[in-house]
Amino acid sequence: MACACSSLLINPYAFVNYHPTRLPISTHYSPKSSGRCRAFKYPSISASSSSEGMTTVEKLGIKIESNPPESKLTELGVRNWPKWGCPPSKFPWTYSAKETCYLLQGKVMVKPEGANEAVEIKAGDLVVFPKGMSCTWDVSVAVDKHYNFE
Repeated sequence: MACACSSLLINPYAFVNYHPTRLPISTHYSPKSSGRCRAFKYPSISASSSSEGMTTVEKLGIKIESNPPESKLTELGVRNWPKWGCPPSKFPWTYSAKETCYLLQGKVMVKPEGANEAVEIKAGDLVVFPKGMSCTWDVSVAVDKHYNFE
């Protein structure tokens, strides 16, 4: 039986949990069909926000926290992490470990392998990429970031 559900799931109240050593899998149920709808390789979108004005979104397995408070960056030790940068370019990348990074400058479209869409990350974003993710980085504005691999 065909799935009557939309392929885009939005849950503004909770994140799809993922294990850092494998890509997340998400399933959903439809009242119009009997049983479980198709499983997605990546969760589409999950978002939440706080009273501090920051927004956290998880899209295609990439967690993005826009404009986190300085207190969070300090707690994580972000300013002590190594830095990396690159000019506008396009290249493939595979994460051999979970990476958390904070973009100081730049704009990038990241397209996970097998996905039909890309995720935009930009200056001011705290981003978590899961271990094992293969993707293509399309850098439109030169990147300067702090990064940490776990």
